[in-house]
Amino acid sequence: MQRPWLEHYEQGVPHEFTGEMLTLPQLLERASETFAARPALEFLGHRQTYRQLWANVQHFAAALQHLGVQQGDRVAVMLPNTPQFVVAFFGASLAGAVVVNTSPLSTAQELEHHLTDCGASVLVMLDSFYPRFAEIEHSPALGVRRVIVTGIQDALPFPKNLLYPLLEKRKGTWVDVKESGKVVGFVHLFERHFAAPTPSSLQPDDVALLQYTGGTTGMPKGAMLTHRNLVANAQQAVSWMPGLREGQEVTLGAIPFFHVYGMTVAMNLSLLIGANIVLIPNPRDLKTLLSAIEKSGVTLFPGVPTLYNAINNSPLTSGYDLKTVRACISGSAPLPAETARQFREITGGANLVEGYGLTEASPITHTNPVGGEQREGIGLPLPGIDASIRDDQGQAVPTGEIGELWVAGPNIMAGYWQRPEATAQTIREENGLRWLLTGDLATMDGGGYFKIVDRKKELILVGGHNVYPREVEEVLYQHPAVLEAAVIGVPDEYRGESVKAFVVLKPERSAAEAEIITFCRGQLSAYKAPRQVEFRSALPLSAAGKVLRRVLADEERAGRMAAEKAEKNDLAGAAAKPV
Repeated sequence: MQRPWLEHYEQGVPHEFTGEMLTLPQLLERASETFAARPALEFLGHRQTYRQLWANVQHFAAALQHLGVQQGDRVAVMLPNTPQFVVAFFGASLAGAVVVNTSPLSTAQELEHHLTDCGASVLVMLDSFYPRFAEIEHSPALGVRRVIVTGIQDALPFPKNLLYPLLEKRKGTWVDVKESGKVVGFVHLFERHFAAPTPSSLQPDDVALLQYTGGTTGMPKGAMLTHRNLVANAQQAVSWMPGLREGQEVTLGAIPFFHVYGMTVAMNLSLLIGANIVLIPNPRDLKTLLSAIEKSGVTLFPGVPTLYNAINNSPLTSGYDLKTVRACISGSAPLPAETARQFREITGGANLVEGYGLTEASPITHTNPVGGEQREGIGLPLPGIDASIRDDQGQAVPTGEIGELWVAGPNIMAGYWQRPEATAQTIREENGLRWLLTGDLATMDGGGYFKIVDRKKELILVGGHNVYPREVEEVLYQHPAVLEAAVIGVPDEYRGESVKAFVVLKPERSAAEAEIITFCRGQLSAYKAPRQVEFRSALPLSAAGKVLRRVLADEERAGRMAAEKAEKNDLAGAAAKPV
């Protein structure tokens, strides 16, 4: 197939992908040998070397095996970005288990669905999350035999480990979890002596991770990502940045590792090149985040648009030196051009580029060159990835036309956990390649640069015209008072649908609905401009910081149904009154 994007790879980026076939434990073991004395993890001022990290991973793997975990068992991990996450993830992998990433934002009901669907036998979680598990622990469908509980204090040196619980108790946020036959403390596992873990027969094509996602179809499902998928994608990302310095980079680990974007770009990529990962458990704590960048000399800052936008507009930012940051890949959601421009200005020219990916692709497939020619959109396919724009019949469309983006490569998932029908709808075999149908509408220009137009399911039809939410949102972000924006389609008796915008204003800025609408009409065709604007204090975000348009659409639908019901009740009440 034609690959016009190869001509635009920056110097040093390979045209062919020749990644090594490794398992995740092999990746970390090699790093522990190459960068033994180099800091691997930095957490609230406390550092752990690669040698120490590998020793802790081996100890945790042996502990899991002692608790009865066998190869292929599922071990769920519900932790923020802490050293315990890295140890639990690689320790479970070394024991031969399949890790199940579970969002700390999950409700008890969502947690129950994930744990029962995957059949997890062990859950590793933060103590403050335990009350949610307690709500569901007696569910007959739940197969969790052991809960390993840890806390922030477990990763802190003396005397911080003693002071932290006192501070949490003073704030009223301390959760005291009692150990029992089922519940065991993370620290207590490390106080016990275990023999070296029994070697498993892991192979690169074995499933390493179940990452739950809405996917491109239907309800949340577990995307089965193999060791090969995850290692290959980290290797592809490394090959994309030829300027990386092995054993010298410092990565800001702020985006959550329980999301596959953070896992690949912030965790696995960093371990592959011997970077020091500065762990940030709460990225919304901008003071801690900005201080970490300055104190640790962060050079790599993978993030999401909402995080870069928050830095751009925070009054705290001017008090910190962010000029050590060299490279940033933004993922998980479209990056507004204005957000990128402001961030480059604040950091003195850090290369902030937009990337693209899906959970089912481990997740990165495209990104703009970090040091080469950048164009509006998601950039070029990474080495080893093929991409094609197809129509509804699966035929390639002419250059420049809109169609669904299909991608193929060594990073594409094995399928959805126990969902063969959903897998068949999402994966197509063609000419020896396994294509992932992304569900995203996109275009490719003559140079092989791709641009996402929008989700197929979020397309708005206004009087027969296609309106792509992202195009309207880009204009909204250009308004000087707008901090965050999202657009959905709402029913319109005359046009079928019309555009409604949800806007969060910048601190101490004001704007009226008519002003926003007029601003948009000055830059968009009349049918594309919002006809309604709703101002909010915040927009619904995913765990990875992505604005959830579907939640806004659900809320809008529920509000409309409630209003219609109230109107019917009023009419019925009026009709019942005697004349």
